[in-house]
Amino acid sequence: GIAPHHLVTSLLSSLYQTDERIKWNTVTLIGEIMNDIARVDMEAARVVMRRILWSLNEESGGIGWGMPEAMGEIMAVNGRLAGEYAHLLVSYMREENYLELPALQHGLLWGIGRLAMVHPELLLKTDADGHMVMYLESADQVAAGLACRNFGLLHVQEAAYQIRNFLDSPQSLTLYEDRRLFPTTVGKLARQALQRLGIHD
Repeated sequence: GIAPHHLVTSLLSSLYQTDERIKWNTVTLIGEIMNDIARVDMEAARVVMRRILWSLNEESGGIGWGMPEAMGEIMAVNGRLAGEYAHLLVSYMREENYLELPALQHGLLWGIGRLAMVHPELLLKTDADGHMVMYLESADQVAAGLACRNFGLLHVQEAAYQIRNFLDSPQSLTLYEDRRLFPTTVGKLARQALQRLGIHD
């Protein structure tokens, strides 16, 4: 049969899919297979992680569609990989590794949110919240909405006053959570974030 790490590599290349359902099901599948690989052969898992990181490097010549989402999912499922790579996911919000393309920023913010559900402490330790503030000042409403959601998941009380600015945003987006896709709005994400922070407007 096909070696699991080869399977992951071919799945990664199918993240370029424009079909949302296929893309997100693939993200989930990659997380499961990588968890199996990491339990048996941590070095093989690291090789795949390095490939993902390389694809987000400008020198790779590619664009890295779906890679931040895959990273977030993999680390949400496997704690050892999270411990080793969480700081690198956060680095894509920082100047030296900053992702310019909106689609990659949205993927990055989703990946951070996915990891925040399981290991918020790893993100807070690397100052993810500090680096994420800029998205609340972004003209990109989808990025702002995903950032609002993440501040709620990380329980960052200080972000509440900025999250309030988005309560009336009608900007729609599709969110993948608990293995399903559903339509929502930035306003709804802001409201849910405030509720997670214990603030009911």
